[in-house]
Amino acid sequence: MVKAERDFLLLYLAASRERLLHTVNGLTKEQARFHPARDRWSVADCVEHVTIVEKAVLQKIQTMLLSPLQPEPTAATPDDAILSGVSNRSPRCVAPAEAMPRRRWSDVGALLRQFEAARERSLRFVAVTQSDLRAHFFTHPQFGELDCYQWLLFLGAHAERHARQADDVVADPGFPRVADSAAG
Repeated sequence: MVKAERDFLLLYLAASRERLLHTVNGLTKEQARFHPARDRWSVADCVEHVTIVEKAVLQKIQTMLLSPLQPEPTAATPDDAILSGVSNRSPRCVAPAEAMPRRRWSDVGALLRQFEAARERSLRFVAVTQSDLRAHFFTHPQFGELDCYQWLLFLGAHAERHARQADDVVADPGFPRVADSAAG
């Protein structure tokens, strides 16, 4: 990975972490668990999903880096298409069963600590890896073959996608509002 790629990833992963945390921090348990509709995720569901995916993708990257280099790059998706395509919420996607939220962490604080720990592992990995991330690939269900660098881009864009989804939950008219403490 060249220095410019590493620097970009470090900034992008840190920014998308802050973006997601900004939406979640300060929410009550009731707010974090509010579902705008039966078939819609809560803010906590979004964070749980991002956390599960983050852990799984980083583990898969580390496994793939143990395999032989692929002599010919097979990624056909440009990096920019991952950044814009993953974070774009206009096409709804169905998460794989293993990444569906199931309230693995009942306490929202514990859930946020899990997300932060997962993202910290990704950031540490990006900061120190000397592996050729562009020479190892695995398949994404919508984007096809992505190299391991692109999978790290995916993690940032995926967090951004679900931060936007969490923003929509908070903006829902039925979202529980905290009573104004000055009112009374």
